[in-house]
Amino acid sequence: MKKTIIEVKSLRKDFHVGEITVHALKGIDLEIKEGEFVAIMGTSGSGKSTMLNILGCLDKPTSGTYHLDGISMSELSKNELAALRNNKLGFVFQSYNLLPRTTALENVELPLFYNSKVKAKERRERAIAALEAVGLADRMHHMPNQMSGGQQQRVAIARSLVNDPVVILADEATGNLDTRTSYEIMALLQDLNSKGKTIVFVTHEPDIARFMTRNVVFRDGHIIREETVTIRNNAAEMLKALPKEELV
Repeated sequence: MKKTIIEVKSLRKDFHVGEITVHALKGIDLEIKEGEFVAIMGTSGSGKSTMLNILGCLDKPTSGTYHLDGISMSELSKNELAALRNNKLGFVFQSYNLLPRTTALENVELPLFYNSKVKAKERRERAIAALEAVGLADRMHHMPNQMSGGQQQRVAIARSLVNDPVVILADEATGNLDTRTSYEIMALLQDLNSKGKTIVFVTHEPDIARFMTRNVVFRDGHIIREETVTIRNNAAEMLKALPKEELV
């Protein structure tokens, strides 16, 4: 039986806006097993981004429990949460979030600077290996402005891998990309998932969600539907089938 990486029970999150209380999450129960590739879906205001922030230990729930890799998040201090976030989570954002005056290699090294157990030589070796894993061995000394959007997102994915996290959290990671580049990124993520990496991917696009193994749909702070993807799109095969005008 596969290990449970994420376990959420009766999770609620309230925000106070003046005298109004906004109930962003209304009692969420969710389990994600090792090796799953899960889409969290929903329209704006559905609660999916709030959910991702809590899963990423960037925010705390109002009530309920969240266990990551068997560890209860409610029992950790702010510093302990920061350390856990750096050691167990990898993040990929829509806007890449790369440092502009820093090479691809240095951007990927960045999370390891916060790990005192990793020395400079190992930090460099791990960053090179992560860039090689995403097909950017020939771009490691380039600055972000010398790379395409797809290449920048690959750097961001390499950065998310460098600490060997238990789960990668991606927030609309194809939102700024064209069709071909989106398929390239999804092919890379599918490959990583096939090698055992657990991935949680927030998206509002049903076509992107079909690349994953399970879809969890949010509406008004509730999970309204969960479904296993029975016919899963293969991004590498779809890349080959794109019309020529999209390959320019």
